[in-house]
Amino acid sequence: MKQTILFVDAGYLSYISKFFGGGKSLRYKIEDFAKNVCKSFNLECHEIFFYIAPPFQSPRPTEEENKRKANYDRFIERLKVVKPKIHIREGRLQKINGSFAQKGVDTLITMDLLKTAIKKEVEEIVIITSDTDFVPIINDIRKNEGIKVNLAYYTDRKRKSAFSLSNHLWKAVDKKLLIKKEYFK
Repeated sequence: MKQTILFVDAGYLSYISKFFGGGKSLRYKIEDFAKNVCKSFNLECHEIFFYIAPPFQSPRPTEEENKRKANYDRFIERLKVVKPKIHIREGRLQKINGSFAQKGVDTLITMDLLKTAIKKEVEEIVIITSDTDFVPIINDIRKNEGIKVNLAYYTDRKRKSAFSLSNHLWKAVDKKLLIKKEYFK
């Protein structure tokens, strides 16, 4: 099997996990999930780029914020020792009017996609996202670097739902894989 690199938008994957878990995140090992997804493309997962934002910390963190950060830190430490190797890339979580938004994650993904394509480390990559912001970089690395881009996604095929998927992204990739609950086992 050809080796590949998996690029994971952790926020999106978490959303899928909570959907399959009926509102509660499934318990799973990211390295096993990655192997299952890549194997479905007839690829072997060589390494994983995992994009995440640490929990929000106010200038004077509350006890709950400190607890979330401590749990997050333990989670990240566990990821650093698994195989295949996981590269943890952290954006930040911004709080605006009581709601939270990840910042910087898309830029990190774009940078790593481009670096990987230029280095020609693999012939195919797998990306887990639903974000159409990646269409320009996907088109570029397919056309200019000759790298095949495979998409792992989840959709309920309902327009304007939380899992709707753009035709623009759908058409930009070489192969597609609908994420199933069993991939988390």
